[in-house]
Parts: sequence; structure tokens; C-alpha cells
Amino acid sequence: MRTRFILIQTSHAGNVGAAARAMKTMGFDDLVLVAPRWSNVLRREETIQRASGALDVLENARIVATLDEALDGVSHLCATAMTPRDFGPPTASPRAHFEMLLKREHSAMSRQALEVENAVKPDGAAAESGVAFLFGSERFGMANEDVYRCHVALSIPTNPGFGSLNLGAAIQVIAYEWRQALGGFAVQEATPARVQADAAQVAGMLAHWEQALTGIGFLDPAAPKKLMPRLNQLFNRAQLSPEEIHILRGVAKAMLETAQAKR
Repeated sequence: MRTRFILIQTSHAGNVGAAARAMKTMGFDDLVLVAPRWSNVLRREETIQRASGALDVLENARIVATLDEALDGVSHLCATAMTPRDFGPPTASPRAHFEMLLKREHSAMSRQALEVENAVKPDGAAAESGVAFLFGSERFGMANEDVYRCHVALSIPTNPGFGSLNLGAAIQVIAYEWRQALGGFAVQEATPARVQADAAQVAGMLAHWEQALTGIGFLDPAAPKKLMPRLNQLFNRAQLSPEEIHILRGVAKAMLETAQAKR
């Protein structure tokens, strides 16, 4: 589904940059500003700094005068309002609403596919679906008339005693929940997959250590007992990598050199 984030009458330039950053981290790039305080807000230094590299989102962002202009191409409108209205759309948590929305979208797509398969013309041309998330000004939130136009008022579950969220933080939460509902991103491993040393490398390292331990007098070749088999089992449990084998052989080399220097 097409996804758009709409900021209405934003007064702080830094929040526009924070919005761009929040969107980019979750893979979204359609940002529309409705009557922001600054006409040059997309180019202001504070905006650029808070965007932290999400400059492509700022470059693609649009500034429009009215909410009507910001809603072209989207069919499902989500207000963000911490305070429930006596009149207007139902209030729901982002996670619960997104689950329902995607189930409904999937059902609609399945019906259309069936109609095409059965050569039945759907009632009316099916427009590309899209969802828009609307955020009000930092001081006043969303105006009632804007909330009333939406299909749902999303309320982020927070501490009942302190539910105030910065605009950038609220956008990040909504963007994250929506991305998760769409399938999310795979967690990136911090390091490449671990490669384990083979048996020959371990055996070579153990032979090196046997020489070193003998050289420093720790191992008596005449009565070795089970020292080397125990070390073998220890290193097997450690599942050493080739790099770790090199380190241990370097230690063995240093022990031998030290022992020889003292003779």
C-alpha cells in the first residue's frame, strides 16, 4: 500500500527533520507538509541537521496549502490523536488497527483477483489503495474537523500519567508499527557468519602448544597424563575460528621464545 506521512501546520523545523529521519529508517519517503510555519522549512539548517542523512526524504517532500491537496492518491486516513473525541472516528491502537486494515485489504485483493479470474467486471475502477498518517501541530494537535475526515484515530498506548510524545517520536512509533505490520525488515547481523576452524588447524595448534608447554616446564613429556586430550576437548567446546587459532599459536610462539631466551 502507498504510504504517506502528512504534517499539518508544523511549527518547529527540527521536527520536520526528525520526521524525515524516522520515515527513512522504516523505508518510507512520501512526506507532505500542510501550511508549515516556515515556507523554507525543508532547507532550514535545523531541519537538515535533525534529518541526520535522510536528505532524500526532504528533497522529495511537498509543501501544500491545504489538507485536500495532501490527500491525493490515498484512500485510508489515520489521524493521530491522544485525546479521544466525543464525535468522530473510532479510536484504536496502531497495532490493532493495522492488523485489521491489512486483513481487509488482503480480502479485497482476493475478491478482485477472483472476479478477474471469473471474467466478472468489478463494480467501478479499483484505484490504487493508499494510507495516510496525519499529525497535527506540536502545540494544539489535530483540529477536530481534520480528525472527523479520518477513518480512525490512532492512539499510541502510553503511561496514563504522562502520555506526551514529541512529534518526531510519535512519527517513529507509527512508522515502526506500520512497517512491522507490512512484514518488517530482517535483523542485520553485526558480524559475518562465524567460520569454525577445521580439525587439522586445531591439531596443528595443539602440537604447537604441546611444544610451548614443554618448553616452559608446564608439561612433563615423561608424565603427560591427560593434559593435551583435556586441552583438545576444551578447544573443541570453544569452537575456535581460524583467527582465534592464529592468536593461540602466537601465544605458543611467544612462550617458546621466552623459554629459549632464558636458557
